[in-house]
Amino acid sequence: MLPHSENEEQVGTPFPPDMHDARHLWLKAGLLCVWALVSFGACYFVRDLTWQMGQWQFGYWMAAQGAVLMFIVIVCVYCAAMNYFERQDRQRQSGAAVTHE
Repeated sequence: MLPHSENEEQVGTPFPPDMHDARHLWLKAGLLCVWALVSFGACYFVRDLTWQMGQWQFGYWMAAQGAVLMFIVIVCVYCAAMNYFERQDRQRQSGAAVTHE
């Protein structure tokens, strides 16, 4: 790799490399808390669910499928939020570029 100065912009990276600002960390923390509650909470309280679906207990289905489906929802929420954050950053950068001209 060629050395570059700190003032040069990196080609191909539209955003600064430090993507761990407060809003990203709060998003990650919130989604991890939801994941932990669903994963461990559903397994802990699964015996209390006594509903039947045919021969299968509803609690078994929740433990086997519900946590996986919730994880997929969490991934989709994370993707949508990151797209939103990236659009905000892009608008800020384009607004800053316009004001500097």
